[in-house]
Amino acid sequence: IFEHPAGGYRKLFETCEELSETLPTTVTGRIPSFLKGSLLRLGPGLFEVGDEPFYHLFDGQALMHKFDFKNGQVTYFRKFIRTDAYVRAITEKRVVITEFGTFAYPDPCKNIFSRFFTYFQGVEVTDNCLVNVYPIGEDYYAVTETNYITKVNTDTLETLKKVDMCSYVNINGVTAHPHIERDGTVYNIGNCMGKGASLAYNIVRIPPTQKDKSDPIDKSKVVVQFPSYQRFKPSYVHSFGKTDNYFVFVETPVKINLLKFLSAWSIRGCNYMDCFESNESQGTLFHIAKKDPGEYIDLKFKGAPIGMFHHINAFEDQGFIVVDLCAWKGFEFVYNYLWLANLRANWDEVKKAAMLAPQPEVFGCSDHDLDLILPYTTATATMYADGSTWLEPEVLFSSPHQAFEFPQINYKRYGGKNYTYAYALGLNHFIPDRICKLNVKTKETWVWQEPDSYPSEPLFVQTPDAVDEDDGVLLTIVAAPGAQRPAYLLILNAKDLSEVARAEVECTIPVTFHGMYKP
Repeated sequence: IFEHPAGGYRKLFETCEELSETLPTTVTGRIPSFLKGSLLRLGPGLFEVGDEPFYHLFDGQALMHKFDFKNGQVTYFRKFIRTDAYVRAITEKRVVITEFGTFAYPDPCKNIFSRFFTYFQGVEVTDNCLVNVYPIGEDYYAVTETNYITKVNTDTLETLKKVDMCSYVNINGVTAHPHIERDGTVYNIGNCMGKGASLAYNIVRIPPTQKDKSDPIDKSKVVVQFPSYQRFKPSYVHSFGKTDNYFVFVETPVKINLLKFLSAWSIRGCNYMDCFESNESQGTLFHIAKKDPGEYIDLKFKGAPIGMFHHINAFEDQGFIVVDLCAWKGFEFVYNYLWLANLRANWDEVKKAAMLAPQPEVFGCSDHDLDLILPYTTATATMYADGSTWLEPEVLFSSPHQAFEFPQINYKRYGGKNYTYAYALGLNHFIPDRICKLNVKTKETWVWQEPDSYPSEPLFVQTPDAVDEDDGVLLTIVAAPGAQRPAYLLILNAKDLSEVARAEVECTIPVTFHGMYKP
């Protein structure tokens, strides 16, 4: 396990400039000939406006990155997304729209009356789409977790338009982790108002490209609704599971206090982070629903309390559902540890803070009973007299303060199917310092890491004539602050995580969260 006393990881959280033209890269090794197209990534790039800082990892303004592959050469480009949050901040030289962990103070130029009226018009929800990018029909959208998604041109990185999902479906926000089927159908989940003024969670379906070239978003539909355990306090939902025939929704004990969200916000400088709380008695609830036609299955599956952001995969086997996920044990909200001040601290302080945080583990869960044992898992489901079922997971990976996070698989071929390999970013006390591979059946692991090198989520790209599940490469962006060229795109062989090639750039690249390879 690497130590980082030099604190080079701080560079991940520093403002950078966008580019006016593409930059060449210096390539070592050979870029695989089947890589044609672009690696698209999103993350924060502006960490303060004038003298006003953003405070949380998820507050910085959205910067879109692109590495283009052509004839064995690689170029790099980036642009800030022209969201309302960004444009107004740049124009007014202050934080105008409240972000995840940063409150936007009212305009000091307005008098008390106009400020008062602004409050009654309600909260301006951020459109800062710094989390991910994915296709809907033939368009591409940069996204966060609110109701706003932003259409972008993936060639020029120009911002095209802001879309409010509330105008199409009953949803308060959607996650940055949709499931996309081979035909282009998009499924996503979000909190909504359910029946009788209580909260619920809706799964939304957006159809693929329309023959008449109309916008698929116009035809968005809610296909199934999951109930909420607490009437006015929905759980925070970051992703969900999908098999060939089922949706899996994990309701964690991390709650959004809606009343606080709606009232306190406008009165005393509240941000989104202030509105989270933990239900210490709920544990974790696992819900399943049929996909076609959408139908909630009223079974009660419970487990120990975990925080959970990323599903790895889910699949059906012999009538049972197996769900693999990145868990953080306990009911405390992990985002409490992702304040920029924590992440920019010196290494000893970073470690000290992370010692108090929930423990990360990779869990394999299954609803199968003890009579039938699936050969590759020790996960169990025990039925109680009250009809509920207790799920005891199998731990697939565990190492103190070392997280296997931002997981990826060979999604094109194995999403929702019985699979063997997961790839991930290794977090060392929340600092990303390695790329990992896990065999979920045998628990064997592989690691790529280099001193003072800080990679990002690895994206899997399959070799065109692939036979094996792991025939392909991983793409990751590595910050190497001490090096002559401070960042590079790294290409690893997915079989053994050996280096295939790297393409170095002359500029720094800050942290990125998620993205996609666009062939």
